[in-house]
Amino acid sequence: MKDVLVIGAGGVSSVAVHKMAKNPQLFGKITLASRRRFKCDAIAASVKQRFGADIDTAQVDADDVDATVRLIEQVKPALVVNLALPYQDLPIMDACLKAGVHYLDTANYEPRDEAKFEYRWQWEYQERFKEAGLMALLGSGFDPGVTSVFAAYLKKHHLDTIDTLDILDCNGGDHGQHFATNFNPEINIREITAPARHYENGEWIETPALSTRQVYNFEEVGTKNMYLMYHEELESLAKHIPGIKRIRFWMTFGDQYLRYLDVLQNVGMTRIDPVMYNGVEIIPLQFLKAVLPEPSDLGQTTKGKTNIGDIATGTKDGEAKTVRIYNVCDHEAAFEETGNQAVSYTTGVPAMIGAALMLNGTWKGEGVFNMEQLDPDPFMDMLNQHGLPWQVRELAEPLRF
Repeated sequence: MKDVLVIGAGGVSSVAVHKMAKNPQLFGKITLASRRRFKCDAIAASVKQRFGADIDTAQVDADDVDATVRLIEQVKPALVVNLALPYQDLPIMDACLKAGVHYLDTANYEPRDEAKFEYRWQWEYQERFKEAGLMALLGSGFDPGVTSVFAAYLKKHHLDTIDTLDILDCNGGDHGQHFATNFNPEINIREITAPARHYENGEWIETPALSTRQVYNFEEVGTKNMYLMYHEELESLAKHIPGIKRIRFWMTFGDQYLRYLDVLQNVGMTRIDPVMYNGVEIIPLQFLKAVLPEPSDLGQTTKGKTNIGDIATGTKDGEAKTVRIYNVCDHEAAFEETGNQAVSYTTGVPAMIGAALMLNGTWKGEGVFNMEQLDPDPFMDMLNQHGLPWQVRELAEPLRF
């Protein structure tokens, strides 16, 4: 009952599979499938070289529900871990329902033709998974994922109420490229160029992309510019944290990255609508993805650290309190262990942990769940055990912005 099928063969998948193979007490047979089997074979070879473990590989088009069902029926896993593109969440969920197997992903569904990030489509699967006696765990990455569990942990142990929550995502790494994204360029650029939104006093407030900037001094990284963005965990946390008044998400970007992005937008290379080129219909952003550096190759040159965490304000025993909880991950240490940089590592490890907790029955239920709905303690313990140690401390005052 510990066998797992992982779909997708990017950097996050590579980390998750390496960590699964490194912990045979938690996982049984591991099968890795993707549309391009050679990428799965390369990850399997790395796993064999590093840990002496064998994993199976397969080819599947995750957009094809029936093909995915056939693979699930062949592999017979207890859990499908979806580390493919967010466009493929719904087809893979459909396949899991047809095959009668549990489901986990790291990012919410979005349609191919619109950069729209919301959980509505996946939450609509609640009754179908419940009636099937199956569990679907959404967003078991870092953000969403760990940041959501951080909030649940603070609510359980440090705050009686949470009034405001700020999620701060800092990548202080330097990969040496003129312009590159640290995960799938298509998804990354769609996310960054979408309008910013945050939740305040029961309403969603929208502002132009990258129009709100603040400065923060990140532990072990230093002072960085960070920008207000929308991220999907804001939607689920607003729903699941009672009485919360404001939730915001911030991400750091360097000036050079933003200059390149501005030029690419201005010349139309970030468009997601089709254009004709030499009689062939292409999507400019997909073409851009093809010419940019492959994110999974960046680990060889990336140095520095990430710092991702939450700052929550609220009350404890009637007294106002501000608490900071965060993880620092080193790019070079992540690469040494798994052959991947820290952005992939910080998402792949939580995917492995969420899968392990589902497989051993620590996290169980029938229906569709977000991370903050589950007991945070076993997940937090496993973060410390498997390479993502966290720290929590009380701050003297709330953020001044």
